[in-house]
Amino acid sequence: MKSVAAVLLASAAVAMPAALPSAAIGQQVGQGGELAQVSRHLKAMQSLRASFTQTDRSGQTLTGTLTLKQPGRIRFEYQKDAQLLIVSDGRALTMIDYQVKQVQRWPIRNSPLGALLDPNRDLTRYGKVVPTGDPAVVSIEVRDPKRPEYGVITLIFTRSASAPGGLSLVGWVALDSQNKRTTIRLSGQQYNVAVADSAFAWTDPRGKGPRR
Repeated sequence: MKSVAAVLLASAAVAMPAALPSAAIGQQVGQGGELAQVSRHLKAMQSLRASFTQTDRSGQTLTGTLTLKQPGRIRFEYQKDAQLLIVSDGRALTMIDYQVKQVQRWPIRNSPLGALLDPNRDLTRYGKVVPTGDPAVVSIEVRDPKRPEYGVITLIFTRSASAPGGLSLVGWVALDSQNKRTTIRLSGQQYNVAVADSAFAWTDPRGKGPRR
């Protein structure tokens, strides 16, 4: 059985646009049930807390804590020396760099993370099953063919009877419109725990007070 880490690394290549052989296409047609199961998981996952490890295409690694609350809210609390925070308020992603006192925002729908943060998104229109060679691992690639600038995300799950919808999210590989690849690996997942809305507040480094 392949390790989850091996599958995540392999998915970095899968996330790149490529033509699929007809045999693979046929296999995906027969795996519509997996797309439906992932949709059920995302709808049932009201909240999530987990540790994460983030690796970019240059090999730089950062760690931190992920907090997610549907619909649309997520917080990446990075290790202290990174002085970096990424927060979504349900409408836009905000990246706060405390080292240089810079704040950047962009709509969630313009990010590959939109597939994760919108549980009502129709995966049958935007997603396809990526074969993993391991029956315990489910991999779904999501992209909007009409909006290639939104990027691609490959979500990785393991089967778990105790997790929402019978799946546990273990990470993803995101490829943005500039072909910048980021791999996220999760551990210590806690599903559907109480998460206060205040968890997604942040302090503006430009001296404008707390933000929500």
